[in-house]
Amino acid sequence: MMTLDEIRRALDTRQHKPAKFKAVSNQASVAMILCDGKDDLEVCFIRRAERVGDPWSGQVAFPGGKADSSDSDAHAVAERETHEEVGLKLKPGHRVGPLPTRQVATRNMVLSPFIYHIGSDEKATVFAREPDEVAHVFWVPMRHLFKQSSATELEYPIGGCGMTFPGIRYEEDVIWGLTLSVLESFAQIMRRELPV
Repeated sequence: MMTLDEIRRALDTRQHKPAKFKAVSNQASVAMILCDGKDDLEVCFIRRAERVGDPWSGQVAFPGGKADSSDSDAHAVAERETHEEVGLKLKPGHRVGPLPTRQVATRNMVLSPFIYHIGSDEKATVFAREPDEVAHVFWVPMRHLFKQSSATELEYPIGGCGMTFPGIRYEEDVIWGLTLSVLESFAQIMRRELPV
């Protein structure tokens, strides 16, 4: 079992180079939101609505999205997008720490992921606020993400061909692709191994 204090310590002991921020659409941020569950930390995920033209249509993701001109920094992007998508107002006091920034070459985008922690009373306010963007919100116990039995594969069409990708299944959803790569960087920092 992983504790919030353990996560904070691990994040505090690593070097982090934030991306140079400009409020332009090729900058994006996501929020990996943690909450205390009954006997484990839980992680918030969304399943994106299926939309024509959305490269991540129907996929599992963390709340977040692209920067706009009102955003002062990468945290502001994650916090604004989280409020728009799931109704949760993240504040500086919720911040736990950053995960490694990554280049998303296929989209010419820079992604800044951040970890947040909220209380159980705040968790109760989380819902799919924008049904055109978010199909549903769900919470996954942290230990489930690291269980060998959670590993799966997902076939996804790219360029007209069905390709197979590793993933983590939770009920009817599969965490894979960019979201899985963010989880992999978290696992490396925590010196744990995902089952994929």
